Amino acid sequence: MKDLHTNTQLVTRTQGTGNDLVFLHGWGMNSGAFTSFIPYLTTSFRVTTIDLPGFGENAQHMPSLYNAESLAQMIAPYIPPESIVVGWSLGGLVAQRLALLGGADFKGLDLKGLVTIASTPRFIAGPCWPGIAGDLLAMFESQLESNYNRTLERFLAIQAMGSDTARQDIKAIRGHISEYPEPDQNALKQGLRILSTEDLRQDIGRITVPTLRLYGRLDSLVPTSGIDRICELHPQSDTVVLPHAAHAPFISHPQQSADILLSFASSVYQQKAS
Repeated sequence: MKDLHTNTQLVTRTQGTGNDLVFLHGWGMNSGAFTSFIPYLTTSFRVTTIDLPGFGENAQHMPSLYNAESLAQMIAPYIPPESIVVGWSLGGLVAQRLALLGGADFKGLDLKGLVTIASTPRFIAGPCWPGIAGDLLAMFESQLESNYNRTLERFLAIQAMGSDTARQDIKAIRGHISEYPEPDQNALKQGLRILSTEDLRQDIGRITVPTLRLYGRLDSLVPTSGIDRICELHPQSDTVVLPHAAHAPFISHPQQSADILLSFASSVYQQKAS
């Protein structure tokens, strides 16, 4: 059974019982991307999904300054106490920002762990840093002006590239996200801007909560050639690479992804209880 919470500004959805996992989706998507994955988790955990501001059921709620930090600040009040936050792709940038939030305004934000899926502290390629080519993101931004749906199709195709189940993966994600409202056009544009400008490389070493970083070896957006660099910047994090997955391992390899996530989450909460 799903509980829909709208008593405050942002819409959140909750399923299952137990300790809390909170999921944040990627660019151009909404929480529908997790629809087929959540049932693998809800027998053990309570799962909350939050559409990023400007997307899905929160398409009407936009911060005045649209960046990863403002999104994290907007989402923070809706994170249940003692949660593990799971961020996919762009959502992983926001999740890392959540893990870095502190100070008097965010004393109520009590994260117990962080999981990034196919994410990185910096998406854009640069000197000695593998990532997305800048001209590719620029192309997406120019295409957005004329046709969001076609741009999303191309983005989905790149995400699934290399996966043995690419066609099925794209169909699954597209079908589920279409059940939610379309995103705000400015959120789409500014979301691409986040992917091209956000750089947390100097910050992630300050993340103190237990952290799991899950990658797909075939991911063309977050190349595995950059994983060692991320490990150097955040050596206290755990890293798992799925050898046959691309940018959406929870779609192409749901059972394997769930087993890894459940093992990590169970370990975090066992440490908390001891």
